[in-house]
Amino acid sequence: MPPLDWLMAPLSGATTHEIASWTAWHARLMVLGWGLLLPLGALVARFCKVMPSQGWPHRLDNPFWWRAHRVLQWSGVLAMTVGALLAWRGAQGAGGSGLARLHAVAGWALCLAGWAQVAGGFLRGSKGGPTDHRLRGDHYDMTPWRLAFERIHKTVGWLAVAVAVGVIALGLVVADAPRWMLLVLGFWWVALGVAFSALQRRGRCIDTYQAIWGPDPMHPGNRIPPVGWGVRRPFH
Repeated sequence: MPPLDWLMAPLSGATTHEIASWTAWHARLMVLGWGLLLPLGALVARFCKVMPSQGWPHRLDNPFWWRAHRVLQWSGVLAMTVGALLAWRGAQGAGGSGLARLHAVAGWALCLAGWAQVAGGFLRGSKGGPTDHRLRGDHYDMTPWRLAFERIHKTVGWLAVAVAVGVIALGLVVADAPRWMLLVLGFWWVALGVAFSALQRRGRCIDTYQAIWGPDPMHPGNRIPPVGWGVRRPFH
């Protein structure tokens, strides 16, 4: 079989590939949301709090990472929501194999995680700090509420991104997608993993607190350890 024909053939090796229109759009939107936008938003939040050209700590609280993270995550959750609605409407009353049912259950769990992340963002607490209208705040003081939010938000977010890789791959198998789709997504996920590893080694995962308010020990959050694995504080 010529290489192009092999790439265009379904994963099962069948000679034809036909799926319902709602299934195709469900897959596209879920790949857009969980395969592209949400992972990029997570990378931006982890590695772009302090940019190389920023001149930190002379210039603090760079808004780029927050704005990009919010746009990417909200857009990803919107794409996910529309894709989930298509699946809910199109699959009503349909049976399906065990793999299809597993994909559906895991997919709905991911949707719940995505919606919970957005809702949690609104519950992150007040900011506070010298640049806010009041000094006291959940984030500036690193209250128990804020500490719990950061631990849950980071853990659920990265866990969901990792689980999404398997759920998307399972969906491609269920839909008997062309082989090139799985290969392209595989290369994309490897590229994201390489980027994550490289940025982590370069020390780009800067503590949010110091990125916003700097390293001065007068700030209460600098007196406690940073939240999350591999988070770096340039000054202690």
